[in-house]
Amino acid sequence: MWRYLLIALTASLAACAEPVCCAPEPEPERPEMLMHEIMITVEVPEASGSVYLAGNAPELGPWAADALLMQGEGRERRAVISLPDGFAFEYKVTLGSWDREGLADPAGVPRNFQLVADAAQSVRHTIDHWKRPTSTYLDDWQGSGVLGELVYWRDVVSAHLEPDRHVEIWLPPGYRDSDARYPVIYMHDGQNLFDPRIANTGVDWGVDEAIMRGVDAGRIRPAIIVGIWTGALRAAELSPWDRGDNYARFVVEELMPRVDAEFRTLTGPEHTFVMGSSMGGLASFHLIRNYPDVFGACGCISTHFPFNWENHAWTMGVDLPDGVDPERALILDDIEAGMRVPQGVRMWFDYGTETLDAIYEPSHMAVRDWLLAQGFEEGEDFIMRRYDGAAHNEASWRARLDDPLSFLLAVEE
Repeated sequence: MWRYLLIALTASLAACAEPVCCAPEPEPERPEMLMHEIMITVEVPEASGSVYLAGNAPELGPWAADALLMQGEGRERRAVISLPDGFAFEYKVTLGSWDREGLADPAGVPRNFQLVADAAQSVRHTIDHWKRPTSTYLDDWQGSGVLGELVYWRDVVSAHLEPDRHVEIWLPPGYRDSDARYPVIYMHDGQNLFDPRIANTGVDWGVDEAIMRGVDAGRIRPAIIVGIWTGALRAAELSPWDRGDNYARFVVEELMPRVDAEFRTLTGPEHTFVMGSSMGGLASFHLIRNYPDVFGACGCISTHFPFNWENHAWTMGVDLPDGVDPERALILDDIEAGMRVPQGVRMWFDYGTETLDAIYEPSHMAVRDWLLAQGFEEGEDFIMRRYDGAAHNEASWRARLDDPLSFLLAVEE
């Protein structure tokens, strides 16, 4: 079951035989996995054209926007998918791209449809209309209800990454009315931070609201937020073991100089931070470990420390190296190889206990023990916090965002 959950996030965990040094004993016969057929029917607007089912099942990409063409014409479309017993299936309907996702509420992107494959099922949904092209939401950034101001840099070109991507800069209320300079947090998955109309799950992090709550309460300093959008290559770009070095060079060498040149930023690691969730947590940890002269603190939310050799092989489209355990987390190999974190940085780590986060505690505890062995003091140099009942999604990260922001932006006494 957990293998399917890991596939849904970053990789395909296809079965792989472990290498042996002598003749193996015959493996016992394994019972065939119980599968259930799920029929999904959706009612769509007239003249919708080709309609696709997207979701977290391995057969759907996962989350490829054009994964499975739904059958039928006119307003009713159908798709059948077989899922293993107990699989927590999340899915959406699109016109073939995430810019044209099916909506039931004109105010924003709906949350994922969900079901548990515990029996053969037939479900129906109604799609009232389709998401507009992303550019229309960026043009109307005020329509997001954001506090402060959003500045969008569209299709930013990089010598280190492709394709081009959007970057948004959030300026807190009052920025235009003073000469003050601000600390900066660089955040991954920028499309999910401020605008529920474009957020992947229809729930944004509410970064603007969380910061202003803290400012009004006198707990934190106002800051500039730089949100870097991610797309189809997200897993590879944010993985320290794949294209993470290229992503880091884009942030440090290309993006940061432009931000510092165009906005009133406070520079130096004591004022510059990085934050992200899941694979974005891995990228944040990678950046602070390799650029301590740039970033002074990181916020690693639901960090995907279980990222393993099989995830790596799938992400990069390569074969597994000989002699590795496919399900072994790469962070454990790095720790055993002597990886260290520079002294002087501050680190926030957290995880929940539900959905994908339910498997995060062992790897987080291994990182905790490793940091303690290097002389870092828990509660001062780093925080490792568990949130009981929290799941692996934007709604859960939004609910606890005040805590890591207070860690990063605490008002100096």
